[in-house]
Amino acid sequence: MAMDVVDYEIKGSEMQFVEVELDPGEAAVGEAGSLFFMDAGISMDTVFGDGSANQGGFFGKLLGAGKRLVTGESLFTTIYTNNASQKQKVAFGAPYPGKILPMELGKLGGMLICQKDAFLCAARGVSLGIALQQKLSVGFFGGEGFIMQKLEGDGLAFVHAGGTCVKRELAPGQTLMVDTGCVVGYTPNVNFEIQYVGKIKTALFGGEGLFFAKLTGPGTVWLQSLPFSRLASRVFAAAPQGGGRSREEGSVLGSIGGGVLGGIFSGDDD
Repeated sequence: MAMDVVDYEIKGSEMQFVEVELDPGEAAVGEAGSLFFMDAGISMDTVFGDGSANQGGFFGKLLGAGKRLVTGESLFTTIYTNNASQKQKVAFGAPYPGKILPMELGKLGGMLICQKDAFLCAARGVSLGIALQQKLSVGFFGGEGFIMQKLEGDGLAFVHAGGTCVKRELAPGQTLMVDTGCVVGYTPNVNFEIQYVGKIKTALFGGEGLFFAKLTGPGTVWLQSLPFSRLASRVFAAAPQGGGRSREEGSVLGSIGGGVLGGIFSGDDD
């Protein structure tokens, strides 16, 4: 099945969305919950897996859905097809602040390996699979870098990176050390390994975790400055744990004064 060739426009700055223009008969596949808006001439169809041609038959669709389940994604994706006689638009929104990256798989050797929650949407025909790291050290200690998504085809796919995205071209033998959660994706010829930080003191008190992702070229890698796990942990740490206002809000003097004044004017005349 030939990939649909779609036009697109990425809009916004911190909270971006991608607007995809579909010719009559063309379709796009979107991650569950990523739809922003669509024109009235577009129909929606929820399917097992990714709806690509290599999932022919029931067992093929079941296998595709199972691959998505392993990566932590929904069993289903939604296909948006233009059934009108003129061009129609459908838009997909980013789940949190960051950048939407267009990936032309045909120019990347037909494959991109990315974080399991990075995929946003793609032209119909792009296949979504899993890429399990080969080495046990990656499996045990890689965290977010162990089970990754594999996007295959020669069409256009869109992935989301948290915060600011950096694209690095690695020469043969060139190595880059990265926090495991900050790897958005890389071309398949890049060697991905997990490496221990090396010093006990750094591992225990450095605040950066016990392991780094070691990326060795040749190839292209995309990095994100704010992985969702880091954003979520900061939000959780700042949220009130016992209900009501956080104890960190306001000054210490204000907290003491509030407590004293509250006791005086509480209406207790004893």
